[in-house]
Amino acid sequence: MPSPQPLLFDFRQLTVYRGERRVLHRLDLQLKNGEHIALLGPNGCGKSTLLKTLTRELYPVADTPGFRFQVLGTEWCDITDFRQKLGVVALDQLQQLSHEVTVRSVTGLDLVLSGYFGSLGLWPHLHPSPTQRRRARGLMRFLEIAHLAARPVAQMSSGEQRRMLIARALVHDPAALLLDEPTSSLDPGATDEFRQVLRKLAQRGKSLILVTHTVADIVPEIERVILMAHGAVVADGPTQRVLTSRSLSQLFGTRLRLTQRNGRYHLTASSEAQRGQKKRRGLLRGV
Repeated sequence: MPSPQPLLFDFRQLTVYRGERRVLHRLDLQLKNGEHIALLGPNGCGKSTLLKTLTRELYPVADTPGFRFQVLGTEWCDITDFRQKLGVVALDQLQQLSHEVTVRSVTGLDLVLSGYFGSLGLWPHLHPSPTQRRRARGLMRFLEIAHLAARPVAQMSSGEQRRMLIARALVHDPAALLLDEPTSSLDPGATDEFRQVLRKLAQRGKSLILVTHTVADIVPEIERVILMAHGAVVADGPTQRVLTSRSLSQLFGTRLRLTQRNGRYHLTASSEAQRGQKKRRGLLRGV
């Protein structure tokens, strides 16, 4: 009988500090290989800290009783090349990319190939192999950005840049792809296109880990949602059961109404909350 496949992530009693402030407190999270999840919560709930812990920018308190931090069965302290296990597309990459493209010319193909070297764009001493170039171009075709190979990144839209960063994250064929607030600052058209990309990625079989505070980003292929508040998991389960008007109102601290149309979720302020907002605006105008 074959041995069971190790969990993609197995985190138990995860406690993380940022300076003197404890941000994550005894958090448990297990994720199967190939599973798609959304991690949802308000700003300051600990999502970014968890992400930075996954990417080893922050480190957990290892002497917590019951502590475990494993990726594909490997202890966190033994993971020497995390890029081959987890592809990351994060907001700070976009900020760094904006700086890089103002300093030097970075083409789309160079940006994707730079994923092999942990850089943003290719420097003169970096020489991708023919195999690496073929894979990069194949990923660009899959993401429908092959026509942008020679275009400077500075001349691309935000949506095109994000697709390039996804291709860059996939060059190592990671077990999972982690996306941090992927539609932030995109216009409505680019947002809709990017969500179609998320669906395409999920259908390809890679684990998709979506970190967001926008329920509309939760595409139908994501069947599990984890709600976070104050550095802890407050709900974890099937999307249909976890995502409710009541649970989201409690999570975000205001009365909200959740609807679903054509497999997409929409979150709006309840009629009562809207009346309260109008009343507060009226009071402010009278000051």
